[in-house]
Amino acid sequence: MPSHFLYFAYGSNLLMRRLRDRTASAVAIGWGVLPDHGLRWHMASADGSGKCDVVDDLGTRYPVHGVVYRIDSTEKPLLDQAESLGVGYHDAQATVHMGVERVTACICRALRTKASLLPYDWYHALVLGGAREHGLPEDYLRRLASVTARPDSDAQRAAQHFALVSSAPDAVPPSACGAATPRAGVLGALGERSMSSR
Repeated sequence: MPSHFLYFAYGSNLLMRRLRDRTASAVAIGWGVLPDHGLRWHMASADGSGKCDVVDDLGTRYPVHGVVYRIDSTEKPLLDQAESLGVGYHDAQATVHMGVERVTACICRALRTKASLLPYDWYHALVLGGAREHGLPEDYLRRLASVTARPDSDAQRAAQHFALVSSAPDAVPPSACGAATPRAGVLGALGERSMSSR
């Protein structure tokens, strides 16, 4: 079994603190774009709110942006548990564009959706905070910021998650996070074996 795997975060796991609380070995490799897919907030969560999902959207002008993380394979069950694998999401493999490089990464896709759902404000803050933390493109940040969210009646849960956002560091400079033109061989230098060479 490979010693690690690549994971494409596009929702609340964009926030590094959030993901590292779940999988301590997670290291951000750089920006990624999932072409021909759109972001939706319609995953039917057990808490009654909407969570992020990616859907097929061939030729979209607004592809999904996110961050590629490298995670130890021994922690895959921890990620699966956090993502309610088999109940809320299923995992799949996708080709993520990192500038001129292509990588094969694990992504989560919703099993249950409901178009009318809205995310809780704290969940929306986690997604937007993670996107800002990694310096994702400004136009993408504006689209995330424009999403309508609703308050959570569970004040303790909301406060706990807002605290995660407030603890996040300042935005990572694009050059430090792969951005649109990652350093040549950045994944090879980390021993990545799942990179394609299209």
